[in-house]
Amino acid sequence: MRSSIKYLLVNELHDILNAEKQIVKALPKVISAAESSELKKAFSHHLKETKAQIVRLGKIFRLLNVAKQERCCHAMKGLIEECKEVLQEFKQKSAIRDVALIAKAQRIEHYEVCVYGTLRTLAREIEAKEVVDLLQESLNEEGSANSTLNKIAEGGLLKSGVNHQANLEGMPKLKRRAAKKVKKAIKKRASPVKKARRKK
Repeated sequence: MRSSIKYLLVNELHDILNAEKQIVKALPKVISAAESSELKKAFSHHLKETKAQIVRLGKIFRLLNVAKQERCCHAMKGLIEECKEVLQEFKQKSAIRDVALIAKAQRIEHYEVCVYGTLRTLAREIEAKEVVDLLQESLNEEGSANSTLNKIAEGGLLKSGVNHQANLEGMPKLKRRAAKKVKKAIKKRASPVKKARRKK
C-alpha cells in the first residue's frame, strides 16, 4: 500500500511540475495584458513564487529519491487556453478585461490548491515529513495568491477594486437612461401647473 501511494504521489508530482512550467511560460503575457497596476504586481509576484515552486519540486524529487520528470498536465493546458481566449475576446486593456483575467487566474489557483493539498496528504501517508513541509509552503502561496486576487477584484470596503471600475465603465448608459426618466418625471409634474395657468 505504501509503495502504491508513493507511486501515485510521484505521478502527481510529474503532473504539477509540468503545470507550473506552463504557468511560468504564460504569466508574462497576462502581466502585460493587465491594466491595473495592482493586478500586474500580484501576477508578477506570483510568477516569482511559481519559479520558486519549481525549484521546490526539484528538492522534493531528490528527497523521494526519484528522477524528476514531466507529464503533460492537460487540465492546466485547458485553463491557460481560457486565459488566452480572454485576450482574444477583449482586445483593449480595460477594467473588464482585468476582471476576466482574475476569473481565469482564480480557476488556476483553485486547481493548484486542490493538487498541492492532495500531494501533501499523500506525502503524510508515507511519512515524508520534509516533503510535507515543502508542499505546505507551495499550498500556502497558492492560497495567498487567490486571496490577493479576491481583494483586488472586490476592492475591499471602499469597493474601489477592478470589479467596481468595470461597473463604472458601464455607467454612461445607465446615466443616460436615468436622465431620460428624470426628464419624463419633470414633464409629468409640470403639466398640471401649465393647465392651471391656462384656466386662469
